[in-house]
Amino acid sequence: MDRILRIVPPPPLADEGGDVADDQRLVAALKQRQPGSFDELIRRHGAHLRRVLTRVLGAHDTEHADVMQEVAMSAWQGIGNLTDARALKAWLTQIAVFTARGVIRRRRRGRWLALLGELPDRPLPWAGPDLQEAARAVYAIFDRMPVDERIPFALRMLDGLDLEATAQACGMSLATVRRRLVRAERRFQKLARRHEVLEPWLREGQS
Repeated sequence: MDRILRIVPPPPLADEGGDVADDQRLVAALKQRQPGSFDELIRRHGAHLRRVLTRVLGAHDTEHADVMQEVAMSAWQGIGNLTDARALKAWLTQIAVFTARGVIRRRRRGRWLALLGELPDRPLPWAGPDLQEAARAVYAIFDRMPVDERIPFALRMLDGLDLEATAQACGMSLATVRRRLVRAERRFQKLARRHEVLEPWLREGQS
């Protein structure tokens, strides 16, 4: 199954930085509203947040910039709620996941964007044509999955988060995230069989 779900190579990422002491200083600066602290937050963790949103929403989602801004502003406004600066990255991940979840739910209540299976406005620069077509198929399947299955599934299988990190990002218990991942994998396998482009990965996963 992992072979199917790792068909979309991640884009190259800038160095996000991960030094705990730097994050502690950054959180203190954000809480004190020091000039430049917001820009530093985006510089250090923006690439990670964009990656999370890409995994959850899809590489060709038209609202990435708006959602990213919403995530950043939520973090800026809620930084006072973060009690342990060492958990900054995990806290930001959770904000990104919950924001993306809200976006998906709003779309389903009101309107749908163009199908992800249509030709994208721009190519994926890090993937060949076959992988681009497979990526569109994967996200077309995601659009048919319940949001509370789709999000942990995308984070766990596409981005390689372990179970604990996936559960934390989604605000779920380990038991709940395990159940939802099992259901999501079954649903994905069933829907993937309808996409010819995914057949090679399905066959390999069964061998």
